[in-house]
Amino acid sequence: MAKHRAASIDGKLSEEFAVPSHVDDVTELMAAFAERHGAAGRRLVLITSGGTKVPLESRTVRFLDNFSSGRRGASSAEYFLDAGYAVIFLHRHRSLYPYARQYSGVNLLDSLQLGGSGGGDQVVVVNREALPKIDKVLKRYQDVKRDGLLLPVEFSTLSEYLHLLKASAQVLGTLGSKAMFYLAAAVSDFYIPASDMPEHKIQSSNGPLQISMKMVPKILSPLVKDWAPRAFVISFKLETDTSILLDKARKALDTYRHQAVVANVLDTRRGYVVVVTHDTQAELILTDEDVSKGVEIEDMIVSNLTRAHAQFISKQEG
Repeated sequence: MAKHRAASIDGKLSEEFAVPSHVDDVTELMAAFAERHGAAGRRLVLITSGGTKVPLESRTVRFLDNFSSGRRGASSAEYFLDAGYAVIFLHRHRSLYPYARQYSGVNLLDSLQLGGSGGGDQVVVVNREALPKIDKVLKRYQDVKRDGLLLPVEFSTLSEYLHLLKASAQVLGTLGSKAMFYLAAAVSDFYIPASDMPEHKIQSSNGPLQISMKMVPKILSPLVKDWAPRAFVISFKLETDTSILLDKARKALDTYRHQAVVANVLDTRRGYVVVVTHDTQAELILTDEDVSKGVEIEDMIVSNLTRAHAQFISKQEG
């Protein structure tokens, strides 16, 4: 049954979602990264971040998108690195990036100045007011880069995301319980199969547009059951209706049998989440005091999940 399910997903991915040309090269990079850190005894997390765009034409002019900026994934990556994890950061092109995300609202040219006499090469000087704590942030980023703890992998379209997630799952599956999947990306629920997509730009002169879309295959199922069955897997559930949030989270756990769901509501997602497992339900709330101290909700989420992951590993290896 498991082989049939995996084959069904594999068939749909290859037939209806274009395979990115660089998937083999990226798989090799991820495999080397996982092997090196696994050999060092380090836990490893795959973080998905940002939204996915769904093309409406093969030669894409128009596409469907969502609101995700990748803020949660990028900030969480920093806290996982602080907790001693190696991180594969599977992120949407131009979404927020660890460490750099802290200055996403800053105009780069406004934060730099030219110094020196002007007689020779001038020195570029950082405006520290425009880039607060830049020394600390830059040092931490350079330490992470020097130690090879962060492997960024970009995607743009839904097709790229699905194929790269499958590749990463098969790679990290070799690490057993030491691998974690933190699936924070906002993935589209609907798509147009490649075979149904017009090649050229849809002409507005043809009148109102009617689109028929299919449901995106639930890749969480083969990830948990077939590709990385011993890994610690966290999915995210975002709703706009508070009344259905926890029921949706529990239903996801029952359906996919993974380890945790981070449930949040659109309007309060930056200050309140509920981490739901099969046996527990933990409310994480940012107080006014926390906000004044610069605490982020992702710090609390990562702390909760790293503790749960450690317990998971102990049970698996016990």
